[in-house]
Amino acid sequence: MRIAVTGSIATDHLMTFPGRFADMLVAEQLHTVSLSFLVDRLDVRRGGVAANICFGMGQLGARPILVGAAGEDFDEYRAWLDRHGVDTESVHISETAHTARFVCTTDADHNQIGSFYTGAMSEARLIELQTVAERVGGLDLVSIGADDPEAMTRHTEECRTRGIPFAADFSQQIARMEGEDIRVLLDGAKYLFSNEYEKGLIESKTGWSDEEILDRVGARVTTLGAKGVRIDRKGQEPVIVGCAEEERKADPTGVGDAFRAGFLTGLAWGVSLERAAQLGCMLATLVIETVGTQEYELSRTHFMERFTKAYGDDAATEVRAFLP
Repeated sequence: MRIAVTGSIATDHLMTFPGRFADMLVAEQLHTVSLSFLVDRLDVRRGGVAANICFGMGQLGARPILVGAAGEDFDEYRAWLDRHGVDTESVHISETAHTARFVCTTDADHNQIGSFYTGAMSEARLIELQTVAERVGGLDLVSIGADDPEAMTRHTEECRTRGIPFAADFSQQIARMEGEDIRVLLDGAKYLFSNEYEKGLIESKTGWSDEEILDRVGARVTTLGAKGVRIDRKGQEPVIVGCAEEERKADPTGVGDAFRAGFLTGLAWGVSLERAAQLGCMLATLVIETVGTQEYELSRTHFMERFTKAYGDDAATEVRAFLP
């Protein structure tokens, strides 16, 4: 099963300032503020929802197709993804803009000052999915994640026109979308991904009830944080899967992307929705135990030991047959 994942590709530049921003601000002079903070730590991390999802799928051996836009500074990031089992040949490279970038400084009180540069991401609207499909011999599913809004709309409309099954996954972009935009992007989706808060926001903005949304999508996949995930389909009993036990909690960033990576990999393997959700929850647990969205390592033995403990021998036997 060939799965393309569209969405953002970005790097995070995270700096730590040992002092307090509040000590540097003069209330009477905020209208002319001009400050420079001497930081003592810089972490550069790979990110972007599509790249994070593809990294996880690559770790599981699914060979996903990354579809997004980046700058000419993407070479090192591309090499990293290629090495971890991701097909990056369909990434659009901008001739004028850098790869999207989040730059953030955090002080001793955990206050943050950050900026997000969209950069090349705005050119994702230029990507034609038919070209991607022709290169790889057809697409069985396109996951449409948070990206340039016009790109999300174009990819969705192209999937409908060409009869390619798609998953709607608005995540960070849902806050800026109007109800009509959301209605257009989810109508006809084979899968609709959201967390519990976003689920309510989708219903509020569209004016559609849960039942009306289930009339329009194949399956509604709602992540529930520490409670796991719930999958709803019209006329069927919900599938509810709990989280695997955490060994520690280091950083929640990227946990949702990891769940999607595991779930989509399960779809590629052709296992049940329950098994796919278990796979997603297990991968999400590994990510929450690691600082950084692509810094975890997947050891087959360790993964299967924990998966078996969480979901039992029958589930483990089925997954083990696919895991490289």
